[in-house]
Amino acid sequence: MTAALFIHGFPFDHRLWRHQVPVLSRRWRCIAPDLRGAGTAAAPQDPAVYSVASYADDLMGLLDREQVDRAVVCGLSLGGYIVFELLRRFPSRIRAAVLCNTKATADTPEAQRGRDELAARARIGGAPIVAEELIPKLLARVTSERRPEVVREVREMISRQPIDGIVGALHALRERPDSTALLPRIRVPVLVIAGDDDQIAPASGMQQMAQAIPGAEFVRVRDAGHLAPLEHPDAFSHAFTRFLTPL
Repeated sequence: MTAALFIHGFPFDHRLWRHQVPVLSRRWRCIAPDLRGAGTAAAPQDPAVYSVASYADDLMGLLDREQVDRAVVCGLSLGGYIVFELLRRFPSRIRAAVLCNTKATADTPEAQRGRDELAARARIGGAPIVAEELIPKLLARVTSERRPEVVREVREMISRQPIDGIVGALHALRERPDSTALLPRIRVPVLVIAGDDDQIAPASGMQQMAQAIPGAEFVRVRDAGHLAPLEHPDAFSHAFTRFLTPL
């Protein structure tokens, strides 16, 4: 059975994929871990030990322990940046890739300053402060206005994350490499999934990213923001299944 590795974004844990894993496990071996510093995973205090490279090393170690030689890798936002790192350093271990609500570019200096400021506020006010700041950017406007249960779930997931892991992930985000030059060199099947109301990784930019990857497919999820798997799980799972079934 083909293994599918699901890599959550920031500031979340494996529960981001709670809709997908039970459904997709009928056809694929789904592995959805917590990244270091997230959920119940160990959360080192030193932000310098958090990077897309260290996350990628952790995940390769996990695949080794699970005796998985090649996997489909699916990453959202920060998870997408980690997918790029896996493709860059471990291409022979990747069977296909799904890039969801992410981008190939590195942080601008302004974005890096924003990461530092949020890390400082998180250390003072805790994870709930991070939730309140990010939720308006993470969710589609229609989700925020009409689906309070999704807003509540996102707030609760963010609020339970360890502060050391949040600060570490912000360091990893601000220091991530630019992956634009990697795009035309990708030689595995790729699916790019965008939310049509994503304020963080706009659909137009994700479509351009897909066009730069040889043979990549592009799917736009209607009325979704930065968290398409949570906001519209059926649409996400349908796109995932349609992409993987012929492989």
